[in-house]
Amino acid sequence: MSLRRDSGRLIAGFALLAVLHFYARPRIWGGDSRAAPDFLLLGLMLFAIRARPGMAALGGFLTGLLTDVLTPAHFGVGALAYTLVGYLAAWGRAVFFPHNLMVNVGFFAGAVVVRDLIMLIASGSGRALGSAGFLIGSPLQALTTAIAGTVVLLFFRKWFAVRMA
Repeated sequence: MSLRRDSGRLIAGFALLAVLHFYARPRIWGGDSRAAPDFLLLGLMLFAIRARPGMAALGGFLTGLLTDVLTPAHFGVGALAYTLVGYLAAWGRAVFFPHNLMVNVGFFAGAVVVRDLIMLIASGSGRALGSAGFLIGSPLQALTTAIAGTVVLLFFRKWFAVRMA
């Protein structure tokens, strides 16, 4: 395979995830997005697993800015959360073996919970940690994101250049 074909597939895969996030997600889950999978976070995780921590943090920052544009009430909180999640995911790749499907599923689910935790603390809603929004909504979104990530890894493994053992 040529490098040009591989990078074209990678860009097409990330574009597919962006279309799923902004077009399909609101139509499938309606106005309640607490249980909807986060396809942007999924794309960030697929990028961070194969990138260096600095590049993963930059990708997380850009992804966070993209989500912050849509929620201007706490501008910058998403950028901080996605930056930290991207950095930690790239660093965690050195500790864990990312070529196992179950490890990737754990990465996806853990990233959602860590992102939600950082966003709650950074937005000044620390009291909301014990609320149903975090205790029920975050694990539910982590589960749906992990399921969506499993489907993406199984069907589009070559697009994202993910090697499974």
